[in-house]
Amino acid sequence: MATEDDVRRICSTLPGVTERLSWNRPAWFARTLVARMWDDDVLTVKTEDREALAALYPELYYWTAHHDRSPLLVLVRLPAVPLDELEALLRDSHRLAE
Repeated sequence: MATEDDVRRICSTLPGVTERLSWNRPAWFARTLVARMWDDDVLTVKTEDREALAALYPELYYWTAHHDRSPLLVLVRLPAVPLDELEALLRDSHRLAE
């Protein structure tokens, strides 16, 4: 079970990432958004695989109408994501944010 603290720990290891509030939620930025807490147990990240992830694992990945304008944003249910997968997601999101 991943947590916000895991996100914070992983993001702190990524080059050039800083933490600040966005929409009154913790968020991590490189040049652009890497990740943001959408809800207490839900994280927003960037991925080029949004459609495939949501189709294969709808219990883990989804998005709302708010995210329709950006095809790279996906929501991740933290309690359901394994830590190694979270780390891979954050590294990929960091790459897209640079």
